[in-house]
Amino acid sequence: VQLQASGGGLVQAGGSLRLSCAASGRRFSSYGMGWFRQAPGKEREFVAGISWSGGFTHYLDSVKGRFTISRDNAKNTVYLQMNSLKPEDTAVYYCAASWALVPTNTISGMDYWGKGTLVTVSS
Repeated sequence: VQLQASGGGLVQAGGSLRLSCAASGRRFSSYGMGWFRQAPGKEREFVAGISWSGGFTHYLDSVKGRFTISRDNAKNTVYLQMNSLKPEDTAVYYCAASWALVPTNTISGMDYWGKGTLVTVSS
């Protein structure tokens, strides 16, 4: 599967962005999906994950209540709605797919990665 993330940009603190990740190939609904991010000088970290059906989601503690992950299997797309953005959310955001129906929150648990999209939050 190939993944293409989009929707990044520059936003002021307190603003919102919605990231999209379009997947090519068949059987998108068979994958657990996740969003990760990497800030300058830091390691890549898990942000949010969603099960194959969308029935289970999990989040990094610092984004709970602000970010929402969702998916549309008919459109082969996973989304990350980001509200109340903070400067510390600035990072390159990556989407990833896992053969596990319920993805873990680890980098090693993901099987496919897309190129990232940059999110910059100004104070």
